[in-house]
Amino acid sequence: MIVSEECSNLKTGSTLKLTLFLNMTKLLFKIRLILLVLGLIFTILPSKAQIPMEITDWLKNNNCTLSARINRYDNQRYNLLINQTQKTFGAKVVEMSFQGSKWQITSKALKVPGKDNAVDFEITFNCLGGTLSQGSLSVDLDLSSWSEKNYVLLPAAAYNGNRYQWRKLRYSPKLYEVQDIGPDKPIIITDVPKLNESGGFSRIQERSGSMSVPSIGFQSNTTQKGLWLLTQQGNTLGDYGINIEETRKRDKATISITSPIVREQYCYMVCDAHYPSFDKPGDFKAGDTVTIKLRLYGFKAPTVQPLFDKFVLIRKDFSQGNLLKNSLPYSACMQLLEEKFNKENFVTKYGYYSVGLRENFLQDWQIGWTGGMISTYPLLFSGNEQTRQNVIRNFDWLFPNGISPSGFFWDSGKDGTIWYGGDIRKPQTKNWHLIRKSGDAVFYIVKQFMLMEKMGITVKPGWKAGLKRVCDAFVKLWNNNNQFGQFVDSNTGEIIVGGSTGAAIVPGALALASQYYNDPEYLTVAEKAAEYFYQNFGCKGITCGAPGDALQNFDSESSAAMVESYMTIYEISGNKHWLEIASKAANQFASWVVAYNYKFPANSLFGRSDIHSTGAVFANTQNKHAAPAMCTLSGLGLLKLFRATNDTIYLNLLKDIAHNMPQYLPHPQKPLGTAAFGHMSERVNITDWEGLENIGEIFPMSTWVETSMMLTTTELPGIYIQPDKSLIVPFDNIDYKILKDEKNTLTITLTNTTPVDANVKIFSELSSLAQKPLGENAFYGIQGVIIKAGESKIISFNKG
Repeated sequence: MIVSEECSNLKTGSTLKLTLFLNMTKLLFKIRLILLVLGLIFTILPSKAQIPMEITDWLKNNNCTLSARINRYDNQRYNLLINQTQKTFGAKVVEMSFQGSKWQITSKALKVPGKDNAVDFEITFNCLGGTLSQGSLSVDLDLSSWSEKNYVLLPAAAYNGNRYQWRKLRYSPKLYEVQDIGPDKPIIITDVPKLNESGGFSRIQERSGSMSVPSIGFQSNTTQKGLWLLTQQGNTLGDYGINIEETRKRDKATISITSPIVREQYCYMVCDAHYPSFDKPGDFKAGDTVTIKLRLYGFKAPTVQPLFDKFVLIRKDFSQGNLLKNSLPYSACMQLLEEKFNKENFVTKYGYYSVGLRENFLQDWQIGWTGGMISTYPLLFSGNEQTRQNVIRNFDWLFPNGISPSGFFWDSGKDGTIWYGGDIRKPQTKNWHLIRKSGDAVFYIVKQFMLMEKMGITVKPGWKAGLKRVCDAFVKLWNNNNQFGQFVDSNTGEIIVGGSTGAAIVPGALALASQYYNDPEYLTVAEKAAEYFYQNFGCKGITCGAPGDALQNFDSESSAAMVESYMTIYEISGNKHWLEIASKAANQFASWVVAYNYKFPANSLFGRSDIHSTGAVFANTQNKHAAPAMCTLSGLGLLKLFRATNDTIYLNLLKDIAHNMPQYLPHPQKPLGTAAFGHMSERVNITDWEGLENIGEIFPMSTWVETSMMLTTTELPGIYIQPDKSLIVPFDNIDYKILKDEKNTLTITLTNTTPVDANVKIFSELSSLAQKPLGENAFYGIQGVIIKAGESKIISFNKG
């Protein structure tokens, strides 16, 4: 205080100058502070230039514009759209007034670092005032330079826009009109969401969960470009709606993301794309905020294949968190399933393994597709002595009685002595043999003959002769028709329904048969058929017709079988042409595999069980459930493809499928709802094709998935390792950690976090040896490593 008083009494000139200087300094500091605060405010507030000019140019170069839309529906009239307003994003903040509500729409747009020609968008709808009932909010991508010839892909939901002739038939659909039946008819599908193939209204409205990845892409022959839109499952309002609609002239189209999902008037239930919409529009009020995020990718695409090649690289870009989950070790799965098959599937009186629990003829005997001579392979490979004796009885029971007059196997049978040509529920198809079933049988029986000889089991002459008769029937079928068709007559062998890739496994089966029987004609026909499939279907993005219950809808089964066949032919012939085609086929197959963990309803079975949907495989565009596995394969072809190409995309794709399968097996140490132990359901429902209440639920029944689970534990190693590359891939439900990575040695810790003891098969090879064909039964005899529940073990591998 004394000092202050003294200073206040000093009235010299120098003091006045100092005071003025200090006051000016304070003023300048305050001005700078105000400017800084204002800068921060303007940084936080939406910028007037919402989309940077470079992004605007990007959209223009890709023939599209981005706009916001607000919609209103009449829910009582099944969500009839009664009004909407739309504005294109430009240089200013978008403000919209609609039906008594006021909105401000802001957007963020950024090029994605490290992603070539990709842009992220985040669009936020803010309700500033008023209310909107029965509404939804949409982000539209309006596309110019459009053509109905564009290939439109909604992964696992629409291929080529599902723009094909269609018939409205109840499940299980079979063609019956005379004009639809014959060897040279066009592809015919069921009533699924589709773009119109013959003019008229053309629109697909889908739920985000109905795709393997919430996304939509297309390829244009006109512009020689492709575009992908990826988004998330949804937001706080639930799953998104993902739509595409074409104009009358087909010169423009609009891709939309809508929140909440509202399908106008119709939604999809099995075999019916005109089921009354049950979606519930949203109600909005002042203060509500809704955000929609998406990413766009532009790329060169002179043909359809780059659309798939791009997708396989980006399919996980929006995946988050730990995608895989340990639940049960492979050894425990196989042990439980072997016990179940011997107790519940084996018919002791006649000596055969039924495909199910024999509730009806389709659950009794089918030669392929859902089990039959596929199931006997892993049982022979991994089963105990009693199981192997049961398998031998199965062969004795099948040959020769299981072969029809056509030379192909009988399609189905029941009660051990009754054989069927086809689907007896539909009189016109009673002799229709789904040709892929005989293909499956040849493929897996040859593997079993090879395995038996390795095991010292006699392959009886009658078995050999019987299977060769089936192989010869395939050769005759090809030579007479230059195709295998989809259905053939069990009595005459003539094609009833042609086309499709339903017989995709047959080239691989004949290639194996050529090796086993030392018959070069089989390999010649295999290569001709494989090339036919590629030229007429594969290079056009078409794989369809393998399931017997979905007409010629696009399906994952023939897609996966194409990979298996191409890789089998490649390993036998050494011709790299088949390796190149196998890679293309695998990229197409990847579009069927779920690449993220769907957020199931919390009160659903899968929600309560914390099921990770990554790796589930969609069935087909009609039966819109994913499944725990490929029908009916282990995925060995993908492992062979990785070894031949060193492309880890295929290894990781296989890991997702194979690793997460045990989640779906009910086990005494890991129950799954009320499902019986050992009974695996085919349902991984992440969309509402069977009703909204069935998302995350199953039908607790025994299905073909059990066979695929056994195949996976048999044909794949538990852990694949290339020590010199420090590459470790656990297909089995085992954790690993690298302890030491030294010049000559790789040391890892394996930990069993499951509740069951594990016997883990490890296959280790140097990367230089991976180019050597793997062949069949490669992992037979590998000694497993026992790791008890909760235990860890240290293992070292030589890099030399």
